[in-house]
Amino acid sequence: MKQIHQTDPAGSATPSDTGGRQEGLLPEPVPPAPDGLEVVEGVLERIVYENAETGFFVARLRDTKTKDQITFVGNLAAVSPGETIRLWGRWVNDARFGLQFRMERYETIVPNTVRGIEKYLGSGLIPGIGPEFAKRLVKAFGVDTLRIISEEPKRLQTVPGIGRKRAAQLCAAWQKQRAVQSIMLFLQGHGIGVGQAVRIYKHYGDKAVAILRENPYRLAQDIAGIAFKSADTIAEQLGVPRNAPQRIEAGMVYLLDRAGNSGHVFERRDTLVTDAGELLGIQEGADVFETALASLESRGLIVREDDAIFLTRLWQAETECARLLKRLIAATGEAVPIKTENAIEWVESTRSIRLSDEQREAVRTAIRAKVLVITGGPGTGKTTVLNGILAIFNAKNVSMELAAPTGRAAKRMEAATGREARTIHRLLEFSPKEGGFQRNEARRLNAGLIVIDEASMVDITLMQSLLRAIPPRARLILVGDVDQLPSVGPGNVLLDVIASQAVPVVWLKTVFRQAAQSGIIANAHRINKGEFPEFNTTDFFFVERKDPVKTMETIVQLVAERMPAKFGFDPKRDVQVLAPMRRGEAGVTRLNETLQQALNPGGSRIERRLFGVGDKVMQLSNDYELDVFNGDVGIVTLVDAETREVQITYDDRVVLYGFDDLDEVGLAYASTVHKAQGSEYPAVVMPMLTEHFLLLQRNILYTGVTRASKLVVIVGDPKALARAVRNIRPTQRNTRLADRLANRAREHGGVSDR
Repeated sequence: MKQIHQTDPAGSATPSDTGGRQEGLLPEPVPPAPDGLEVVEGVLERIVYENAETGFFVARLRDTKTKDQITFVGNLAAVSPGETIRLWGRWVNDARFGLQFRMERYETIVPNTVRGIEKYLGSGLIPGIGPEFAKRLVKAFGVDTLRIISEEPKRLQTVPGIGRKRAAQLCAAWQKQRAVQSIMLFLQGHGIGVGQAVRIYKHYGDKAVAILRENPYRLAQDIAGIAFKSADTIAEQLGVPRNAPQRIEAGMVYLLDRAGNSGHVFERRDTLVTDAGELLGIQEGADVFETALASLESRGLIVREDDAIFLTRLWQAETECARLLKRLIAATGEAVPIKTENAIEWVESTRSIRLSDEQREAVRTAIRAKVLVITGGPGTGKTTVLNGILAIFNAKNVSMELAAPTGRAAKRMEAATGREARTIHRLLEFSPKEGGFQRNEARRLNAGLIVIDEASMVDITLMQSLLRAIPPRARLILVGDVDQLPSVGPGNVLLDVIASQAVPVVWLKTVFRQAAQSGIIANAHRINKGEFPEFNTTDFFFVERKDPVKTMETIVQLVAERMPAKFGFDPKRDVQVLAPMRRGEAGVTRLNETLQQALNPGGSRIERRLFGVGDKVMQLSNDYELDVFNGDVGIVTLVDAETREVQITYDDRVVLYGFDDLDEVGLAYASTVHKAQGSEYPAVVMPMLTEHFLLLQRNILYTGVTRASKLVVIVGDPKALARAVRNIRPTQRNTRLADRLANRAREHGGVSDR
C-alpha cells in the first residue's frame, strides 16, 4: 500500500529525537476525500474485535490532530497496533455502541521520525521484532531504518542480537507487509471495497493482482460473497471489453449457478442465452454465446444434453445418483428369512395396534424391496409403518442406520422411533479438516438397512454422497412428504425417484380418525388439495390484517401476550413465527427486531452482535466441532466478557461458543419456512400478506402449517392466503433424474423432456 511520509503521529519532532528529521522531507498533503467521505488519521492503538475470516475490525484510533481516541469499524488487512493509518468514511451514531467512524477505505502511512519508526517496528507488525529490537534498530540507523531493511538488509546484522537468520526473517516479513499494502492499494484503486479486498487478499495472497489482471471473473467463482456483478464491475475498472470471451463465459456460468440456487439441475439453452444477453447487455447474434458454450464444454465446465446445459458437477451428481440407485436396486440383498404375514401379526400383537390395509402393504413391500419410498401427509401413519418395519428387521438382527438431513429432523426421528438417528452429514462422517465425507465407496457404511427421513429435503449432491456410501447388499428406505418444500439445494430427488417408477412407492393417504380431529392436520390436507382452510376455535386460527405494520404489531401481541395467557405457551420456547420472506415490515428481519424488544428488552447484547443474554437464537449452519446443526434453536443463557465465551442452552444440552464462533448464530424469534423444515414446534404463527407475493406458494404454506403440533395462527390478508393455496407453479424444477432412472435419458444425447 502507498507509503506516505508525515509528521510523527506519536508527537511532533523535537531536538531529542535521535537522528532528527531528514532534511527537505515534508508531510505529504492528505488526499481529498472521495464522494463526500470524511478523513481520519492516527495511530491504531487497540483492536477490540477481529473476525479472522472476513477481516472485520472494531478498533481504537488515536487521532493525530485532536489526540482523541475514536472507535472505528470496517474491514482491514495486515495492520497491527502502533501503525499509522488513514481512513475514509462517515461518522455514525450507533444505537447500541455510540459514536463510531464507519470506514469505507484506508491506507497505511509509514512514519519518518525516529520515535514513530520505533513505535511502528515495535508494534508486533513484524514477527520476531518487539520493542527492544526496534529500539536497537532505530539507535543504529535512525530515520533510515526502514530504507535499510528494504534496500540494504545485510547491514541489519551489525545490530547486536540480529544474526543472519533474524535479519532474513525481518526482511521477509517486511517485504510481505509491503506486498500486502501494495495489493490492497491496487484493489481499492479499482473500485473494490475494503471488505471485498480483504477477502480477495486472504484467498489469493501475493498473486491477487496477477490473477485479477488475467481474469477478474475468477472472483465470482472462487470467493464467497463476491457475485458476478461485483466481478463485472471490477473487470470494467480493469478495462475488460464488454464482449470479451471470459466475460460472456463467466456470465453464463453465473446464470447456471443461479439456476442451481433456485433448485434447477440444468438450464434450457434458449433460456440461458436470453438471460445472458440481458445480464451482459450484449445484442450480438447467438454465435458469441455458442462460442462461449463450446469453450466452457471443451474445458469441462459444462455438459450439454440436447437443449439442456448442466454445470459439470451437477450433471455428475445426477448421473451418478441414477447409476448408484440402479446398482442398489439390482444387487442381491442380504438374506433375511422373514415370513411376512407372521411378521405383520407379530408387530400388531406386540404393539397392540391394528394396521390398515395401506400400512400392511407398506410393511410387505419393505420386506421384499431393496429400495422403497414411503410418502404421505400428516396423520397418515408413516411413523407407525416405519416403527413396524424397524421392529421386524431388528428382530432378525439386521444392522440399521437412521438419518435425516437436519439436526432437528434427526431428533424428531429419534423421538418417534426410540432408536438413534443422526444427520446425514454425521452418518457419512463429514470432516471439515479432511474436506469431505469419510464414508464413501472406499469406506462404506456397515448396515443392512438405511432409513432416511424428511427425504424431500435431500438435494442431488447430498444424495450422491449418501449413495456412494451405501453397500450394494443394503436396503434403502426413503420416508418423506412430497408436498412439502423441496430441497434448498438443486434437484427434486424424492419426487424424481417416485416419478421414475423404478422403485416401489407406498402412498399413505388415509388420515386416521384421531388425526382427523386435529384442525392442523385437516387443514394441511385441505391446503394440499387446493382448498381454502377452515378456521375454528381450538387449534387453527386466522386473524385478518392487511397492513404490514398492523400485521407485525398483531403478531408481537399474539406471541408476547395473548397465546401465553390463553394457552400457557412459553413465548420463546413454544411459539415459532414463520414468515415467507426476510424483507418487509412483516418479514423475518423486522419481526426478529420487534419480537426481541418485546420478549427480551433488557438483554445485554454481545459485542458486535444483534443478540445477547435471554435471546432466542438459531444455529444457521452445521458445526460438527460444537455438535450443533442448521436449524437448532436455543436460548443464550450466559455471556462471559472476560473469557469471551457464550453459553447457549438447546433442548437437550448446553453449548459453549467462543465470541468468534458466533458468525453462524442469529436471532430466531422469527424464521423463514425453509429454515424450519424438518422441525416441529408446539405453536406456529405465520404472516400472509400481498407484500409476500413472490413467495405465496402452496408448498410454503403447507410446510409452515405442518411444523405445528398444537396450534396454528395465520395473520394477514385473505387474498394473500388464497393465492398461496392456489399457487403450485414453483414446485417445478429442471431435473432429469427420473428419466435416467427410467432409462428414458441418453447422456450427451437425446433426452426426453419432463
